[in-house]
Amino acid sequence: MIDEGAITRRLILDEGEVLHVYWDSLGFATLGVGRLVDERKGGGITQDESRYMLRNDIHRKISECDARFEWWPLVDSVRQQVLICMAFQLGVEGVTGFHDMCAALARGDYVRASIEMLNSTWARQTPARAQRMAKIMHSGVWE
Repeated sequence: MIDEGAITRRLILDEGEVLHVYWDSLGFATLGVGRLVDERKGGGITQDESRYMLRNDIHRKISECDARFEWWPLVDSVRQQVLICMAFQLGVEGVTGFHDMCAALARGDYVRASIEMLNSTWARQTPARAQRMAKIMHSGVWE
């Protein structure tokens, strides 16, 4: 029987472990412990792996929002989801730049928060996405 712990340790020692995409000695995109992700050589990840990373990213954003915004627990889950979507695109620090939106959320004024979302560079750069998120923020109905 293969000792997964032993082979894991050996492969990490031999391959190294890089927690971002890097280019291997042949110039192909690689990730983690020698994982070829460059599609030119047939690399990539599975949908399960992608969803695993996405779940981790969502949980990380939730934790970051919870730590950063004192009003976070007062916002209903649908509107929290809007903020997670924004944080996914802009980062939590990017969301903090929406001062008037954050102030409106702290007051529970979702109409004003949705207006402030659209009064932004973000809305001009990604108008369809911003419109969708602002509509959900306004209505409280996930679509």
